[in-house]
Amino acid sequence: MIRKADTICAVSTPAGIGGIAVIRMSGDKSIAIASICLTDNKGRRVDLKDHKATFCRFVADGKLQDEVVATLFAAPHSYTGEDVIELTCHGSIYVQQKLLLCLINSGARMAEAGEFTQRAFLNGKLNLSQAEAVADLIESRSEAAHSLAISQMRGSYAKELELLRQELIDTTALLELELDFSDEDLEFVNRKKLTEMIDALAEKTKYLIDSFQAGNAIKNGVPVAIAGHPNTGKSTLLNALVGDDRAIVSDIAGTTRDTIEERFTIDGIEFRLIDTAGIRDTNDSIEQAGILRSFRAMKEAAITLYITDVSSIDADEQLSQIVGDKEIAPKDIILIRNKIDKLSQKESLTILTSKTINGKEVTVIALSAKEGINMDTLRNVLVEKARKGYSKEAVLLTNTRHYEALTKMCNALEEVKKGMEVQLTPDLLVIDLRDALYHLGSITGKVAADEILSSVFSRFCIGK
Repeated sequence: MIRKADTICAVSTPAGIGGIAVIRMSGDKSIAIASICLTDNKGRRVDLKDHKATFCRFVADGKLQDEVVATLFAAPHSYTGEDVIELTCHGSIYVQQKLLLCLINSGARMAEAGEFTQRAFLNGKLNLSQAEAVADLIESRSEAAHSLAISQMRGSYAKELELLRQELIDTTALLELELDFSDEDLEFVNRKKLTEMIDALAEKTKYLIDSFQAGNAIKNGVPVAIAGHPNTGKSTLLNALVGDDRAIVSDIAGTTRDTIEERFTIDGIEFRLIDTAGIRDTNDSIEQAGILRSFRAMKEAAITLYITDVSSIDADEQLSQIVGDKEIAPKDIILIRNKIDKLSQKESLTILTSKTINGKEVTVIALSAKEGINMDTLRNVLVEKARKGYSKEAVLLTNTRHYEALTKMCNALEEVKKGMEVQLTPDLLVIDLRDALYHLGSITGKVAADEILSSVFSRFCIGK
């Protein structure tokens, strides 16, 4: 339940003991509550100045509890749009709890999860997609994930959506206008032009939808499975990419029997590297369980590094069987020709190429994980595949809720096109257009109906 009239407070720094802690308070009574709990050096009511840090004393139970720095951000120039006070105290858990208790006893209440950002949204400081980007920023683990969150929080993604939304509003408004003049049989929108507009909107929407795989992977870490037969160098490759002896390397086949996951970063993008059990025929029940996990990791990973010994003559046949099995077929494959350090003639070896295996385009890289030969080539290919052709500046979709909303919007636009093909009347076309607007508006939290009316009245003089 939204209770905007309340003044809320909470510890904004991580739980536990630290050098300092920050307690945040937001609401109309923030200044009055702070004046009850804090005094100046002479015991007088503290006088807080907007956007100024003020040294205060926190006194409770008749004795000094801590010395505090209070910073006031007066409405509307604050994160929530309300009066906000941030109290910086020492990081003692006792002091934090004591100060919180004083604020609560003086008229505040504990904030609910995400309530400060919720108030920022309700007060128009952020739209819904920007508010969600705040959570992404807090959780970002890599430079790329951080950049995406910052970009979305600053509104680049919202601007893309707003352009789509405005085009939808304008189109819907013109069809709504036709309804008002239905008695006069006027057509304000040429149907051929309307089809072109819907196609253009659908294309832009599909671009964002298609970017979800890359955006979501960058946000959460790109899952990369290392697979192949035993003793091809899977664990050596993992150690080389991670830069640490994380996996056991042995000449004994079947050493890796379970998946091992490690995270590493290339060019600001975080990858989740999953080393899997070697794929072979075996009667060992434990190893068989590990191989089943290998197949599952390959199926779920965004990229699979399938490693073979460069001297192997049946590597393509092995991979072809995997690619042809729909139950385990990887999404994107890099075929690693490993152990080129053992070759006597390396000059004629092609480092990077591609080939078609069982109808699937496969990138092929020749390298030596043990000696580090051509590892930079592999790193560059991983980054390229993670971004799926999108530049660092591209607006990428990262939120599952937004993906679902845009997909529903695209479906609604398809219904509009079908309706025009069978020459539906404007009132029926508007239903699907409004549906598209609803799904788009659900991302940013904006309501479309009033804005459609506003668009009609601002563009045309309707004297009815």
